[in-house]
Amino acid sequence: MSTSSEDLPTYEDIVAASKTIAGVAHHTPLATSRILDTKLGVRVFLKCENLQRMGAFKIRGGYNAISHYMKDDSFDFKGVLTYSSGNHAQAIALSGGLLNVNTTIIMPKDAPPLKVEATKSYGGSVIFYDRYTENRDEVAIKVKKTLPDGTVFIPPYDHKYVIAGQGTCGKEIFEDLQHWKGTYNDAQTEEAIALDYLFVCVGGGGLIAGISLAAAAISPNTKIIGVEPEAGNDAQQSMAAGKIITIETPRTIADGAQTQHLGNLVFPIMQKHVSKIVTVTDEELIEDMKFFGQTMKMIVEPTGCLGLAGLRKMVASGEVPKGSNCGVLISGGNVDLERYCKLISSGSG
Repeated sequence: MSTSSEDLPTYEDIVAASKTIAGVAHHTPLATSRILDTKLGVRVFLKCENLQRMGAFKIRGGYNAISHYMKDDSFDFKGVLTYSSGNHAQAIALSGGLLNVNTTIIMPKDAPPLKVEATKSYGGSVIFYDRYTENRDEVAIKVKKTLPDGTVFIPPYDHKYVIAGQGTCGKEIFEDLQHWKGTYNDAQTEEAIALDYLFVCVGGGGLIAGISLAAAAISPNTKIIGVEPEAGNDAQQSMAAGKIITIETPRTIADGAQTQHLGNLVFPIMQKHVSKIVTVTDEELIEDMKFFGQTMKMIVEPTGCLGLAGLRKMVASGEVPKGSNCGVLISGGNVDLERYCKLISSGSG
């Protein structure tokens, strides 16, 4: 399904989005771990979007996009339709509730129950489909015909104002590090820190596209590294081929990255600003779920562990030199506790 915005977002759109979401989305903290720094031999700054409102970064783009249409007087805005495996679904439903806008969300029938229930609790009307046998774009076209005229489709990632909203995450990271106050080597520090690398999870590409735009404007020497599941490396293939590659729906515990292809708007941004795409296994994600839980006392969903797993891989290969300053985006913490416990205890999905 095509998006309603054909032009690419700019850093100015990110600045505008930061004003739109102020007081709605949280300005999430940067966390550090001496244990992690010592083990990897680099300095790591973790952007904790697992502590974001509704448990993931998606509220940024969802709220920004709906707010944009509410300001548009060129048509009679009646509501929002989207599809999502969970976090964007919750973001659209919550944003719709806050802005008094009707929302309809198409979700895979095997979406995490926690995310389905949260979407419904925020006021979203949920319609299910089979992600392995049905095409969600085709399902969305059929559903849209049943909704009132003036219903706008806002996709999870391939949309100007969604990308701009997600980009506020990167803006916060770089601005906070320009005036960093924290503890390093047991001493209180106040300094300006330039990131050498920033690791970002990749599903459809909206988050990494927005963050890379912010990096280009604020910290152009930072290398943006995308991380996706080994079972679904469409972004890696696309960057290598110079065109968008579509794959079968990947079977991975990282449900937020079970996308089949990158977006048409995000791909040229990634080509221009993303340095590399690496992949990690589900087993590596589970190890970092354990690390976050045991060492940092945080619940992080599998998709949220992609960034740290990618950093570990590139440190181990020597591609990230010792002593580097590295940022890691923790995208979310929405995972059913029963599944979380099963994953970290048995290592199985």
